[in-house]
Amino acid sequence: MFAGLFKKTDPAVHDLYASLVEKARDPAFYTALGVPDTVDGRFDMIVLHAMLVLRRFRGQGDAAENRGQELFDLMFKDMDQSLREMGVGDMGVGKHIKRMAQAFYGRAERTEAGLNAKIADPADTALRAALTDTVYRKAPADVSKVAALQDYLIRADRHVTAQSVPDMVAGRVNFAVPVI
Repeated sequence: MFAGLFKKTDPAVHDLYASLVEKARDPAFYTALGVPDTVDGRFDMIVLHAMLVLRRFRGQGDAAENRGQELFDLMFKDMDQSLREMGVGDMGVGKHIKRMAQAFYGRAERTEAGLNAKIADPADTALRAALTDTVYRKAPADVSKVAALQDYLIRADRHVTAQSVPDMVAGRVNFAVPVI
């Protein structure tokens, strides 16, 4: 699936991206947690997991910062290729990618701010609101499912934060946190 994307990409970046895409495709998100099983819903799950990796890399030195940029670049190369495979013409791909990048930054920033607020104050509701407005924006959100996704994200953040940055820069990230 990714063969054409990685000709000039460090295999470690491929491994990072493959790990987060694999976790984002976990059926439990779409069944048990009610994330819409759509292109947008799957994009949202990729955003959440990429945000966790990029969050871990932030402030960890040049190697980590550079790896984060490579991960972001690869993610959008893959999205470009996916749009083309879905039949979006050359003239429209750039506009779609620009909107997707804006959506990525907006959703990741809002979710991370909510995550930071929740960690600082367990009673804070910003993370729940961010997930409701982003992941569940097109579907009625069941409060218990939003809460379960919030709990997963907090556990996943702790799990990723506990991992070695050099290991992650080398392409080894573990998302082995149960969704539910």
